[in-house]
Amino acid sequence: MKQIVPILFLFACSLLGLHAQEAGEANYDESKIPPYTLPALLETANGQKVTTVQQWEQTRRPELLPIFAGQVYGKLPADKVDVSYKKLDDNHSALDGSATRKQIEITFTRNGVERKALLLMYLPNHIKTKVPVFLHFNFQGNQTVSADPDIIPSQYSDLPRGNQASRWPLEKIIDAGYGLATVHYFDFFPDSKDRYAESILALFGYPSEGDIPADGGQAIAAWAWGYSRVLDYLETDRQVDASKIILMGHSRLGKTSLWAGATDPRFAIVISNESGCGGAALSRRQVGETVNRINNVFPHWFCKNFRRYNKKENELPVDQHELLALIAPRPLYVASAEEDRWSDPKGEFLSAAYAGEVYKLYGMKGLETTTMPTVNTPVVNRIAYHNRTGMHDVTDFDWENYIRFADKWLK
Repeated sequence: MKQIVPILFLFACSLLGLHAQEAGEANYDESKIPPYTLPALLETANGQKVTTVQQWEQTRRPELLPIFAGQVYGKLPADKVDVSYKKLDDNHSALDGSATRKQIEITFTRNGVERKALLLMYLPNHIKTKVPVFLHFNFQGNQTVSADPDIIPSQYSDLPRGNQASRWPLEKIIDAGYGLATVHYFDFFPDSKDRYAESILALFGYPSEGDIPADGGQAIAAWAWGYSRVLDYLETDRQVDASKIILMGHSRLGKTSLWAGATDPRFAIVISNESGCGGAALSRRQVGETVNRINNVFPHWFCKNFRRYNKKENELPVDQHELLALIAPRPLYVASAEEDRWSDPKGEFLSAAYAGEVYKLYGMKGLETTTMPTVNTPVVNRIAYHNRTGMHDVTDFDWENYIRFADKWLK
């Protein structure tokens, strides 16, 4: 034992040293950001200045969207998928009688392949008209969003009930007059490079990474597809105002919410919570997580073409301010956390600020500043931004501001 303990101690120290060394490779120093020039947002491919909404909608936006699809997020085939809905639960006395809880099994079928997703919904009982709904996928299974004993566990999760309840203030959402709809994101693509065959990509004949073309969508495209398919269902629910669906995502699902919001104009509001690289943060800043790191650690998220830009961010034909601009003129909220340096809060803020150029074409206010606001002090116009204290998480502070933002634009 006298010999083993020192060896284990040295081994542990070496691991910590390696971790620290790897962490040190990430840059957080503004003075060390490499020189960069952002692609011109309001300039067409042939150099024409964009000065009107018509030019934006008919020329510039149609140029940008396929670039993001082909070089960053990937495309999914437009093939028709058969969909059916089965109501498993419709309880009007949930949450001590304040809400109606619904659980809907959504089945997707194509060419003999079948995939299922389980939708969990809570709708406020005190609202007698159709209600706006926050649509926000969860990371650990439907049963983890609340201790409610009647939530059906998600198929890919055995984690305990209420495991992430702190991120899901159901009573606050219901009391404010909003519904909540959520699905375990694994239902559309289990978040692993080894689980393509279990994802919805198998519906399109892509059961493995090798089957996917260089510009083909992978996990983020699959999750975005899932967001839109849940919206398809919400359009059929008589208690839901499908014209007022607030799309929200945290972290990798924040990346997804931005892509889904850019590609599907039916979402009334889009919220990115600490989405970082490949989400709201400007790639060219190379702060915290970079294109190279994200593609190496999560090779199943973006399309294969995105790997061309590993350590070559300046060669990207687009940057993330242009993705945010694709959401215009709909309300957009981008949020960061002060201690979540990996997601580059300043890069997220600047991206949102620069996207405001397009909102101005519509006569709307963006952030109207390129100076980072004080921590915990939201800037709220048609584009909103806050940088709160704390770490990579979803907190009551975030939800309170998202609810106020929805109140401003939907009520």
